[in-house]
Amino acid sequence: MTFCLGITVEDGLVGIADTRITTGNELTTAPKITSFDFENGYGAFFVMTSGLRSVRDKVMTYFEEEIGSQEEPYDRMFKVVNALARQLRLVAEEDRSYLERSGLHFNLHILVGGQLKNDAEHQLFLLYPEGNWVIITQGTPYHIIGEGGYGKPVLDRTLKYTDTLSFALKVGCLAFDSTRISASDVDFPVDVMLYSKGSFRLVEHRYEKEELADISSWWQERLRALVHELPSEWIENIASKLTRVQPTTRLKAKTRSSGTKKG
Repeated sequence: MTFCLGITVEDGLVGIADTRITTGNELTTAPKITSFDFENGYGAFFVMTSGLRSVRDKVMTYFEEEIGSQEEPYDRMFKVVNALARQLRLVAEEDRSYLERSGLHFNLHILVGGQLKNDAEHQLFLLYPEGNWVIITQGTPYHIIGEGGYGKPVLDRTLKYTDTLSFALKVGCLAFDSTRISASDVDFPVDVMLYSKGSFRLVEHRYEKEELADISSWWQERLRALVHELPSEWIENIASKLTRVQPTTRLKAKTRSSGTKKG
């Protein structure tokens, strides 16, 4: 399983991806996020994937070859996503039937975020295994591919499009930590990608477990403290009404007498 989170806020973009790869009984570490940073102010974007690693590697290899063969870099993000979709569909044509014969699903989901020179603003896209895509908008300014159930409540309760990039990174790391605690196949190291509005460049960092251990402990203890501080009148009102439940049917215990058998 994978945890890849893309966030778009007014100030920019955040990409967060774990690095754990599960193959049968083996656990390995490999990046699930790739950055593309062009020179001469053309812009920058990142790509995150969730799904079969073999499919991911093949799609990204084809895509990087297409990017490298262009006389000039793409100038709009939607053109980048369309190029990725072409390579995704090509790999699907080549490999889908073989994977399905082995009981495997062609399940690659891709998040693409960035800004190129002719884009009016930064954008975050979700590309489906079929090759179609959507833009992540202000209404729900994030998307998780992979294991999304554990981190989603943190994001839904706190994140807004008007939040700062720093706040979005904090919330994103807490969503990752919540997932890591509950999902055994999501873990450190975790890769972070930041794009600041109008900068046309990316900032990357990899966090090891030790670097965020204090934050994880602080978050856990603060949650426990907040539960203790939660108003309890509503509980006390119910507790005052509690009465012992009386059985509606009384059962008589059966006893077996040891009388003398008549013969």
